[in-house]
Amino acid sequence: MAGIAILLLYNLIGTALHELLHVPLPGNVLGMLLLTLSLLLGWVKLRWLEESAQFLLKHMMLFFAPTIVGVIAYFSEIGGRWPLLAINLIVSMASVLLVTGWATGKLARRDDAEEAEHV
Repeated sequence: MAGIAILLLYNLIGTALHELLHVPLPGNVLGMLLLTLSLLLGWVKLRWLEESAQFLLKHMMLFFAPTIVGVIAYFSEIGGRWPLLAINLIVSMASVLLVTGWATGKLARRDDAEEAEHV
C-alpha cells in the first residue's frame, strides 16, 4: 500500500505543479518525471514501489478499456487520419521502450553496485 501512496503523492505533486506554474506538460507526466528523478537520485527506493507496480502492471488492461471504447466510438472521425496516428503510435512506443530500457538498466546497475557494497 505504501507504493500506491507514493505513486499517488507524485501524481498529486505533478498536478499541483502543473496548475501553479502553468507548465505545458500534463500533471501526471510531471509527476512521473519527478518520480523518475527521485528514483535515480535514490530519494525513493525501487523496492518501495515494486509490489504496487506489479499489481498495476498485472491489471493494466483495465486502464486501456476506456481508450479502446473511445477509439471505437469515434472510428468514423479517425478514418482518414490513421496513417498519422499509426506513425505517432510507433514513434511514441519506440521512445517509451528506449527510455524504459535505459532507466531500468541504470537502476539495475545501481542496485547491483549497492548489493556488492554490502557483501
